[in-house]
Amino acid sequence: MKKNIILFSTLLLLAFSSCTDYLTVNSESSFGEDLVFMDKEDINRVLSSVYVAVLHNDIYGNQFLQTLALNSDVEFTATSSSIKNVNGNDFRHFDGTAFGGQANNAWTAAYRGIERANLLINGIQNSSIEIDDELKQIMGEAKALRAMLFHDLVVYFGDIPFSTEPAYNWPSLNLPIVERNEILSTLIEDLCEIAPQMQYARDLLDGVERASREFCYALIARIALTRGGYALYPDTGNPAATGSMKRQTDYLKYYEIAKLYADSVIISGTHSLVKPFRDVFIDECNYIVANDDDPIFELPFLKNSSGTGGNVGYVHGPAGRSSSDGVTVHPWGPSNGGLRLNAFYRFSFDRSDLRLEYTVGMWSHDADGLAVILDDYSTYCNKWSKYWTIQGNALGNGSTGNTGINFPYMRYADVLLMYAEAVNELENGVTGANGEKAQDALRQVRNRAFVPALRQEKVEQYIQTASASKESFFNAIVNERKWEFGGENLRWKDLVRWNLYSKVVYDSFKDYFLVGNMMADIHYDGDEEFGFLPTSMYWRQIGNPGNRDIYPNTNSAFRLVEFYKNDAENINCLYEYSGSHPGGQWIAKTMYNWTTNDGSTPAFQCLYSFRGYIRGGEGSNWQSFNRDNLPPVRYILPIPRNVIQLSQGAYQNYYGY
Repeated sequence: MKKNIILFSTLLLLAFSSCTDYLTVNSESSFGEDLVFMDKEDINRVLSSVYVAVLHNDIYGNQFLQTLALNSDVEFTATSSSIKNVNGNDFRHFDGTAFGGQANNAWTAAYRGIERANLLINGIQNSSIEIDDELKQIMGEAKALRAMLFHDLVVYFGDIPFSTEPAYNWPSLNLPIVERNEILSTLIEDLCEIAPQMQYARDLLDGVERASREFCYALIARIALTRGGYALYPDTGNPAATGSMKRQTDYLKYYEIAKLYADSVIISGTHSLVKPFRDVFIDECNYIVANDDDPIFELPFLKNSSGTGGNVGYVHGPAGRSSSDGVTVHPWGPSNGGLRLNAFYRFSFDRSDLRLEYTVGMWSHDADGLAVILDDYSTYCNKWSKYWTIQGNALGNGSTGNTGINFPYMRYADVLLMYAEAVNELENGVTGANGEKAQDALRQVRNRAFVPALRQEKVEQYIQTASASKESFFNAIVNERKWEFGGENLRWKDLVRWNLYSKVVYDSFKDYFLVGNMMADIHYDGDEEFGFLPTSMYWRQIGNPGNRDIYPNTNSAFRLVEFYKNDAENINCLYEYSGSHPGGQWIAKTMYNWTTNDGSTPAFQCLYSFRGYIRGGEGSNWQSFNRDNLPPVRYILPIPRNVIQLSQGAYQNYYGY
């Protein structure tokens, strides 16, 4: 697919104009179906245009991976500002506005991709060309990509304009707003019809870089769990109100659909979790595509391609600084490292979990490659990095984004956990007809996370304990998804459909608030739980051992860090050590210095990083919260203001926007 997109990219610039807003999206189809669909070459050209639209930085190229990764107990971006940003883009802190450009850009880019998919599907259906297996596959890909875009728009925006017809067939430019459950149900029905007519990834020339039958099945399961889960609904009688969290009464029907289609992927035998966890992501950084392992559908970004190159591995991984002229001494170039994780996230892992060190990163590199210890309100996401590529794949010492590193939009681990979750909900636990299979789905994910010698304790005994009740198994799924998908912008979406987002945001705020105050010698009830928290770290810089099993980049320019650990005293943490200085060449680093300059009050980052929902300091509201009766989090994004204006009153924002 990457090769095909490159071949068609020049033609696409000529064939499709770029819309400036959703209501001018009909410019995509201005050439008409008769001109576009003369033969299969034209059809493939339009299919490529759908993929190109999906890769845009305003959606999956960057915004849906980083910019709109909302704060939780996993993904987390701190802010030092106590007031709303004038650009209206504080969505990660639940404090954005209807004029925020991020929401507008995501809306426009997503609908552009939808329009191209609609054009392609309609053109095939109305073409005189015989619809053979090849065209069925193409139509299936377009429907899967369209469903992916619509689903994610619904998750972000709630009720939205919806049509499966191209713009030239619309009776009016102002499509009516359609209730989200109708949209999701329609998408499920559409995918259920086309999926059996598609090919498995193993049979496609471009494998998991194209939408396949098993991706379609997996996407049905994901959409069904969204349809069966909780969501924030507006108070239509009071647009200024946040709204309320609800789940539809027919939700079990959609858990049944999720179980059926997740099981369809499992039964197909087309994917597995054979490859070690770290290698899934390191291989993606080296442009290695595995069609039968964990990734089911990878967004096929193009190396060094502006607009379709993506920022995977540039915003992920450790930051890498450059010299004043923007270059590095090594051939990989600087890295942003802007996709961050909650500082307390790492403490939730079992210390022997193999996913930990390849999810959480604690140091960056300066322009010379020397290691710099991270002492911040967040950590790096180490799953991907441009620095994990072998030297032959390096992008150049002045390169930044457009890495071309694929992102696995759907993984087999996700399918397994969706199946286990659905069975647990439908059968009131995992002791019923499909309970053993649900346990085995969880087992497959956990087996990969621990070395064989530990699996009896960490996997078998763990699952046996978790299987005691519906509630305990559900909690195991909640935690497993937390540990498995860190940095993949799934956590807050899972928490929403479980109706747990408010509690997790409240608890995450309290973690930062209590530790910040504790460091300023101000104490509140509850801070005793952080008594384990070591405030010192001892480390030393070491040379690169040149062993990819130890560190993915073997170039000697990259220095590494060794942390002092005392397992007897350091049972709760990965790196920190609470004891006395170990002597020798170890360097002391003070952690959690989360106070203002004079040390008398907690830093603003501890007070305002969730400020659109809960805050400390000036304008504090945290004292009014009751954890057993929390208000909903306003995670829904606003319909962009310019779209509302152009709708001439057809659209309206709710949720207090």
